[in-house]
Amino acid sequence: MSLAKLSVSVLAVAAVSATAAVAQSRDNVQVAGSSTVLPYASIVAEAFGENFDFPTPVVESGGSSTGLRRFCEGVGENTIDIANSSRSIRESEIATCAENGVTDIIEVRFGYDGIVFASDINGPSFAFTQSDWYLALAANLPVDGAMVPNPNTSWDQVRADLPAQDIAAYIPGTRHGTREVFDENVILQGCEDSGAMAAMMEMGMDEDAAEEACMELRADGVSTDIDGDYTETLARITANPEGIGVFGLAFYENNTDRLQVATMAGVEPTVANIASGTYPVSRPLFFYIKAAHIGVIPGLKEYASFFVSDDIAGPFGPLAAYGLVADPELAEVQATVANEVTMGGM
Repeated sequence: MSLAKLSVSVLAVAAVSATAAVAQSRDNVQVAGSSTVLPYASIVAEAFGENFDFPTPVVESGGSSTGLRRFCEGVGENTIDIANSSRSIRESEIATCAENGVTDIIEVRFGYDGIVFASDINGPSFAFTQSDWYLALAANLPVDGAMVPNPNTSWDQVRADLPAQDIAAYIPGTRHGTREVFDENVILQGCEDSGAMAAMMEMGMDEDAAEEACMELRADGVSTDIDGDYTETLARITANPEGIGVFGLAFYENNTDRLQVATMAGVEPTVANIASGTYPVSRPLFFYIKAAHIGVIPGLKEYASFFVSDDIAGPFGPLAAYGLVADPELAEVQATVANEVTMGGM
């Protein structure tokens, strides 16, 4: 992204903020976390470094949970300034932050992304429901009043009109925020839709026990946790063309020469369908700012303001071009950053 492409309003912020740096031993913003948010944050960091008189922020991946753990380690130049996350911060993480002196946290929701199910472009096409994924990946299924090990090994055993292809699922590992959304919006929803959860409760399980049983996934090699980013998932599908991977919409849209996407509950995962709420598996994306570092780490607030500006995070900005669904309440998000509104501070 070049200087010429930025609007006058954004450049005005850059001109004013160039004088705002204060003396400290670290002069660059440090960011870590979600692999889903990584490409968006990298686009912003590169443009920020090109157009502002601050060093380019350092953006690392590692997963939402890893980023938030590092974020909550404490306050000071040896800790990161921002955690990227594809899920909202948990109460337990807020408590850990507080124990370590991180008490003022600014939550920034910068847009939305869909979770898609994609396979090799040369393979058969799939039209999934959440029930299909539950019946394919659950460790145990209720059958005739008892829980039995999942016998399904091919997709046509899950549902007769699915392709006769071995089940080989590559799903995000538990440290990724995408996994939490997958577990709740796909596996748990599929358990409910299929009638399995009701059957478990008829067997005597309470709701909590039934939910836990619903989301226990098989460990027999049919489902593989991917602890790396989406490039690792893509590599697994390249190695095994019968595999189906869970990706963010943006990653899929940037790899349509290699992947084809499945529908979910009859809906195609498009920006329009995610923005309208029609596509059933979508989630907001966040980054969290350590408010105590604002005014200490040069460029921190300027980077955050730049990230959520209309020119960057709006519907015609570079993040939307990459695949982000712009937040319809972006003006409110911008105000949150501008006024440094911390969680619980409204």
